[in-house]
Amino acid sequence: MHSLSRFATWFSLPALLLGAFVLHAQGSERQRALLNPESYHHYVVQFEADERAATGKLYNGEPMTVGRQPEAAWPWMQREIPWFDSSDKAFEEMYYFRWYAWKKHLVRASNGYIITEWLPKPEFKDGSFGALPDAAPFHLGEARWLHDRAIAEDDARFWFRPDVDIRKYSDAIATAVRDVTLANGDSQLAVSLLPQMIRVYHEWESTQQDANGLFWSIDTRDAMEKSISGDGYRPTLNSYMVSDARAIAATARLAGEEQVAKEFDAKAEKLNTLIETVLWNAKDQFYEVVSPSKDSGIRQQKKFVDPGTTMKLSGVRELIGYNPWNFSSPAPSHGVAWKQLFDPQGFDGKYGATTAERRSPRFRFASSDQCTWNGPAWPFAMTQTLNALAAYETSPGPHTIGPDDYYKLFSRYVLAQHFKLPDGRLIDWIDEDYDADTDEWIAKRMLIEKNKQIGRGNYYNHSGFADPLITGLIGLRPQAGDRVVVRPLVSAAAWSYFAIDQLPYHGHQLTIAWDKDGKRYGRGKGMWIAVDGRVIAKSPHLGLLEAEMPKSAGH
Repeated sequence: MHSLSRFATWFSLPALLLGAFVLHAQGSERQRALLNPESYHHYVVQFEADERAATGKLYNGEPMTVGRQPEAAWPWMQREIPWFDSSDKAFEEMYYFRWYAWKKHLVRASNGYIITEWLPKPEFKDGSFGALPDAAPFHLGEARWLHDRAIAEDDARFWFRPDVDIRKYSDAIATAVRDVTLANGDSQLAVSLLPQMIRVYHEWESTQQDANGLFWSIDTRDAMEKSISGDGYRPTLNSYMVSDARAIAATARLAGEEQVAKEFDAKAEKLNTLIETVLWNAKDQFYEVVSPSKDSGIRQQKKFVDPGTTMKLSGVRELIGYNPWNFSSPAPSHGVAWKQLFDPQGFDGKYGATTAERRSPRFRFASSDQCTWNGPAWPFAMTQTLNALAAYETSPGPHTIGPDDYYKLFSRYVLAQHFKLPDGRLIDWIDEDYDADTDEWIAKRMLIEKNKQIGRGNYYNHSGFADPLITGLIGLRPQAGDRVVVRPLVSAAAWSYFAIDQLPYHGHQLTIAWDKDGKRYGRGKGMWIAVDGRVIAKSPHLGLLEAEMPKSAGH
C-alpha cells in the first residue's frame, strides 16, 4: 500500500479544530465547525502531482461557464464537501481522493448539472457529455451530501427527461431520487418527478416484464457483461423494481395520491414474493439468475444468449445475489447467504469480493473482452455489496456475519484503489475491473496491450465511496422524519477517533464524532451528534445514537 509517509501528516489540536467550544446563553453546549479544511489540503496537492505523473497532465474537468477555465479541485471541495477525519489515514486519504476524482465528472449543461461515468465527452451533440444511467444511483448517492443541492437535483431531473434513455441500463433511479430527499429532508424533488417515475416504471413493465411477473434482462444491460449466469430473470433488475415501486408509493403518499401508493405497494409485494420463491436457490442458499420462460420477451432480443433451459436456476453464486438486501426484503433465514462473502471458495479476495464464486468451474473463463463479470472485482459491485451489507447489518438480527466484517470488506475496497507507477510508486487510483488477488486493473492493462482506448478508465466514476462511508461506517441512516439515527459499523477497536463535519442534512449542518480517549477533539471521551453546532446527543460508547432534531434548529 502507501509508504507510511503518506499517512504521517499529523496536526496539533489547534490546527485541526477551527474553534473552541463555547456555551450558549441557555447553558446548552454549542460549537463552531469542528474540522479545519486546510488540514486536508495536502492530500489534494499530492493527488495533483500523482495525476501529472500517471497521465502527463492535470485535468480539472470541463468549464462550468463558457469562456472560463475549469475550476481546480481544492476550491470546489472547500465549498462543497463535508469534512472527514479518522484515525485510519488510509480511509481518510481515500475519502478525499474519491471527491477529487468525482469532481472531474461534474459538468454544467444547458439545463443544469450532469454527472458522468467516463470522463466528460463534450463532443457529444446531445449535450449529455456521454453520461450513462447504470451508475447514476451512485452519482446521486454521493451528490446528496454536497452543499449545493442543485447538483443532485439537476442530475435527477436530467435522467427523467422524456428524451433521455434512462432504461439503456438497469438501475434503481426512483430509489435514488427518494434517497436524495431523505438526505435533504425536502420531498419537493421526488413529488415533482412522480409522473415521470411512474412513466419509467410502466415502460419497464411493458417492455421487460413477462406474464409470470418477473423482469428479464440481458447481463450487458445490467452493465455486467460476460457473466457466468448470463441472461434471464436476474436479482438485479427485479430487486431494483421492488425498491423503485416502494419509492414511488412513498412519494405518492407525500403527494396525496393514496390510490397510486396502494397500487405500487402491491406491485412491490408481488415482485418481492417472486424473488423469494423463484430466484432463491434453496440448495445453494443464494439468490441466483433463473433462465427465462419459454414465452419470455427476452427470446426476441438479438443479444440474448440462450442457456438452453427454461425457468432453471443458474446454479452459480454471483455477487449480485446480495442485491435483494439493499433493494427488496429477503427472508431473515436467507441471511445464510452472507457466509459466502469471505469463504475462500466463495467471494473472498485480498482486495475485495470477486463477482462470481471461485468454486465455479467457469470462474474467470477466458475472454478477449476487457470488461467481464465472471470473477474480477469491480468497484461498482463492491459499492452495491457494501450497501447491501449495511442494510443487512442494520436490520433485526441475528446475523450471519457482523459489523467487523463490514469494516473488513470496506478496508479491502480502500486497499484496492491504487495503481503502481513505472517508478514503483503507489498512488491512489480508480478504474474499471481489477484482480481481487493481485490488485491489477484488468481493463487498463488489456487496453494498453491492444493499444486501444488507452486511459479510458482513468478516474472512472462507476462506484460510490462517500455515501457508503457516511451511511455505513459512520452509520447515518437517513430518515423521512426529524429523527437523526446513527448506527456506526466501525468498532472502537478499529478507529480510536473519527468525525464527519459540515454534513448537509435536512437543511442543516450535522457533525458526528467519536473520540475514544478525548484527546483528538478536546471534547471529552465518547460519541456525539451536533446539529448546526448544537450537541443533541452524547454517549460514552461508540454505537447506536439517535435524537430528535431540535426545534431551535428550525424544525
